[in-house]
Amino acid sequence: MKSSLAIQTHELGKQYSIGRKESYSTIRESVARLVTSPFGAGRAPQPKIWALRDVSFQVECGEVLGIIGKNGSGKTTLLKILSRITEPTTGLAKIRGRVSSLLEVGTGFHQELSGRENIFLNGAILGMTRKEIMKKFDEIVDFSGVEKFLDTPVKRYSSGMYVRLAFAVAAHLNPEILLVDEVLAVGDIEFQKKSLKKMNELTTKHGRTVLFVSHNMNAIEQLCTQAILLDEGNLAEQGSTNKVINAYLARSVFSQESSYWENKDNKLGNQFFRPIRFFVADKRFKPTKVIRSDETSSVVIEFESEEKLSNLMIGYRLSDEENHIIYTTTHVDSSPEKWPFIRKGPNVFYSRLPKRLLKEGRYRLELVAKPHGSKWIIGPSENSPTVFLTIQGGSSDSPYWSSRKQNLVVPIIQWKNK
Repeated sequence: MKSSLAIQTHELGKQYSIGRKESYSTIRESVARLVTSPFGAGRAPQPKIWALRDVSFQVECGEVLGIIGKNGSGKTTLLKILSRITEPTTGLAKIRGRVSSLLEVGTGFHQELSGRENIFLNGAILGMTRKEIMKKFDEIVDFSGVEKFLDTPVKRYSSGMYVRLAFAVAAHLNPEILLVDEVLAVGDIEFQKKSLKKMNELTTKHGRTVLFVSHNMNAIEQLCTQAILLDEGNLAEQGSTNKVINAYLARSVFSQESSYWENKDNKLGNQFFRPIRFFVADKRFKPTKVIRSDETSSVVIEFESEEKLSNLMIGYRLSDEENHIIYTTTHVDSSPEKWPFIRKGPNVFYSRLPKRLLKEGRYRLELVAKPHGSKWIIGPSENSPTVFLTIQGGSSDSPYWSSRKQNLVVPIIQWKNK
């Protein structure tokens, strides 16, 4: 009887030596080891760290498994083991089916070859004939949107073009198992939506198995039927998607509430946008953690800019306790003549929180910044500067509403008799 399992891992573990690169069998790396090995004699043993430890789970054929966790929790290491890029230190992983993976920009492509040549190269690596690749070729090119640059070496592609073509190849060349890391975040919003739709189609129509790593909880919730949570290399939770997401948020978000964020080490950001402070302010412009729905309050973003970037978008995303995104706003949402000017040096942007819109409860605000059509400088994830706000009272003037409303939003709408 044929097994219904596509992936099965048992006590999977991966240990790395800190400060030492994983060895690969390329000629360049072999020569480098021969040259440097005499100088390594007598050195003290390198400290070691477990990137994964005793991870056991299974994935049914046709299932979409979400993999979530903080940066450094072992997500990418797990996918590299399943992709046969690296070997486990302990345990085993059984894979049944042809695997196609998209782990990082650059995976599987030869920089000197054109987009066209890389499509055929990837197909050949997956064991497909030239005839099979040609059958899918037009579909791949159309999905990727890089037809004009198909005969250009991919080393000249932007990161967005690179990811579009890489995903199109990975998703269309008949993989039985598709492994996708957070690399899709490099693409624009429309392409992300198209990619999620394609992954959903692969599972619902073609019975493919997908493992999807993302910090976007909405994407995980929409796409995945099951999920696992990794924490410092350990399997902390597994089961239904909602159950695992709630466990993740309880560990990494609301358990570390703060109403004020400051870039103390000055490491976050780049020359176009370096955040200084991020907080919710009351009507006196003082940081606050609790407001009434009918009070005047503002979201304040202090930042520095060494160079002006004309298409920069700065703002925040607001979510509730159930991780529903209420809204996302940036300083360029209005018409251009109303945009605040970004000065060279320190800047203080602020925007009013909509009064009498949000019901009573706790909310999370995540700072975001990116050039339009490009990758995030600071994106919405657990690494984004995050502050929390509690709204208590002020959502209604009516004596009939003294308790907390169940609505998602609570605007006061005026009624009249004609």
